[in-house]
Amino acid sequence: MSIIETNFGTKLDPKRMALGSVSNISKEGPFYVFEIRVSSNDIREYSFTNHQRASIMRNIMIEHLEKKIKYESLRIVRCQ
Repeated sequence: MSIIETNFGTKLDPKRMALGSVSNISKEGPFYVFEIRVSSNDIREYSFTNHQRASIMRNIMIEHLEKKIKYESLRIVRCQ
């Protein structure tokens, strides 16, 4: 677990933030669907025909989102 401290003094866990930005997998018709909130106005929906593929991709997207959160928080700290 890597907790990051922002320049405002608040601490955050990128893994928990990423998990909170991704919905659970739900079955809609023949598809397994999940949504990911990349930013406040950018919500993306992914659909798969296989639950296992949806689960694997959801985990990959959580990892990518966690890296994005870490990168953005480090970039903000270094710029100031």
